[in-house]
Amino acid sequence: MTLLNQKHATIEAAIATIPDGASIMVGGFGSPGTPFALLDELLAQGQKHLTLIKNDANEPDIGIGRLIRAGRVDRLITSHIGLNRVAIEEMNQGRLAVEMHPQGLLAEKIRCAGAGHYGFLTDIGLGTEIAEGRREIECDGQTWAIEPAIRADLALVHADLADAYGNLVYRGTAINFNPLMAMAADRVIAQAFRVEAPGHLPPETIHTPCAFVSQVVRVDEATSEQGRRAHVI
Repeated sequence: MTLLNQKHATIEAAIATIPDGASIMVGGFGSPGTPFALLDELLAQGQKHLTLIKNDANEPDIGIGRLIRAGRVDRLITSHIGLNRVAIEEMNQGRLAVEMHPQGLLAEKIRCAGAGHYGFLTDIGLGTEIAEGRREIECDGQTWAIEPAIRADLALVHADLADAYGNLVYRGTAINFNPLMAMAADRVIAQAFRVEAPGHLPPETIHTPCAFVSQVVRVDEATSEQGRRAHVI
């Protein structure tokens, strides 16, 4: 019997669907949970003028750091870049536009997009540089800033385990930005160390249901140093 809606794909075919100029959310918190294999294939295929949305800029020679070094990223939306001297230099030279948000606000902006909201109200950063350019409203005698949600064309996420339908299970601290981003993009490409047949994952263990996932790619952890970096406890 032929199974419908299977989303297991080769990494080359999955990344080939990404156009120049795409906005891409990238899961991970530093190295843990970062989809290194997908990013390396994106580098190899040559897409350019990208907007990347990630908690951090990785280090210069791994993850999105390699795309930044290669000049393929026009804009980065993030919470910090302190571990990536190349990203700092590119920003200071005006070659990389960097939009910084405190980590909690960045996560909530992404979560709101996944929930279908325009944004949210917050008092964080009022009267500081964080609040510059934000719209404010008065409600019940208190001032609130409006934080718009962030949505993207695509999300690249890392899962420990998946099935061929695209159901995803994360491990450890990979359960950070990955599930949020998987809900906040028009298309989602997931990498996983194991891709099981449909029906092998207990429903209660699934973090991201297959409805949110467009394609899933199996990557080999054992032969990849970056795979080991992505694997977390």
